[in-house]
Amino acid sequence: MALARVDWHELSSHVREVIESRTGPVRSARTVSAGKHSAVALLLDTADGRVFVKGLRTDHAGIMTQAREAVIAPFVGAVSPRLLWWVEADGWDLLGFEYVEGRHADYRPGSPDLPAVVEVMQRLISIPCPDLPEIKRPEKRWRKYVDDPAELEVLTGSTLLHTDYNPANVLIDSSGTAHLIDWAWPTRGAAFIDPCVLVYRLIADGHTPATAEGWVRDTPAWATASAEAIDVFARANARVWDELAAEAPEDRWKQKMSEVTREWAESRRGTARASR
Repeated sequence: MALARVDWHELSSHVREVIESRTGPVRSARTVSAGKHSAVALLLDTADGRVFVKGLRTDHAGIMTQAREAVIAPFVGAVSPRLLWWVEADGWDLLGFEYVEGRHADYRPGSPDLPAVVEVMQRLISIPCPDLPEIKRPEKRWRKYVDDPAELEVLTGSTLLHTDYNPANVLIDSSGTAHLIDWAWPTRGAAFIDPCVLVYRLIADGHTPATAEGWVRDTPAWATASAEAIDVFARANARVWDELAAEAPEDRWKQKMSEVTREWAESRRGTARASR
């Protein structure tokens, strides 16, 4: 469920003062409508340029996802907007990012954005994964969803992964370059996991399983992974979304993602045998 947005003028004067101590005087402020997991989502116009501010109440259940985003930010500046500051004031946890002028990626078949999305994914894979406790591990994230605990071994690895290639989490700037945002689920694991995540997101936007896989087939992460390993992730991920959909039958988006991930997993039946 989307959080109700809090506008600039609805923040306490103390919170606004704390923000302006980092940004300088705010000339204007606009609440951003995109996204649904932040109560504060503000585009601030200041003398030194624009700043994007996102935030949650410190007692919100999702506060840990924002903490993960803050701690990973110093390591992903090559593919993501820079984190300028992280403050807490009057019960608000707030992140200030450099503003990237752009739009959300278009994942539909024929979109000119798709090569840039694949390119930023490959640039991310080349970034060394920091050893931080906030970074998730596949053996914990997906252990409930495999047929045999031994299958988790194929998901482990040392690659830094974003794991949420929702098109709303990819910005395309005026030069056509893609930027990753919303690092709620950074994970250290097998390199092929992010291409897998992109595949089912493409299916959700109208691609067939075959054409979706075609977009990542030539990436080193996918090309060097076994069909069996990809199958393990596809099955486990479908079960994750089935569980999320069962918990929220009124959420049409979760129902759709459950259907999409199940379609992809089922399309891969026999793939491992055929690849031998």
